[in-house]
Amino acid sequence: MISTEMAQALREAGLVWHPRSGDRFQLDEPEFEADVFTVSDMTVEPRDYPTGRILAFNGTTEWALDSVATEDALWLPSESQLREMLRSTFRSLRRLSDTYEVEISIGGSTLVFDHPAPADAYAHAVLELLRRTH
Repeated sequence: MISTEMAQALREAGLVWHPRSGDRFQLDEPEFEADVFTVSDMTVEPRDYPTGRILAFNGTTEWALDSVATEDALWLPSESQLREMLRSTFRSLRRLSDTYEVEISIGGSTLVFDHPAPADAYAHAVLELLRRTH
């Protein structure tokens, strides 16, 4: 799973989240910083209102949390979602002895991003794409 720090960097670089079933997220609240939630049609459902999008917590009467604005949630994209974001720039993911390398190609240049966790290696590559397009 992507690190919180990388998820924050992606959001700050302009990555926009459109919640869908299966997405993981954390809340920007100190009491929830260790918790990871999953969007699910049964328990956490995105709802659109004229005032904005919220994440509604269904069937969780034991919690003192009914809903949260998506602005207060930090999306933790999966490896497959990050790979999809790279689109045609993605060339390869390589596993080395102590790290993973993601290779992308932008404008004829090859760029390589490495990290011990494959999701964060992908995230570094996506971050570079966001920096170049925003």
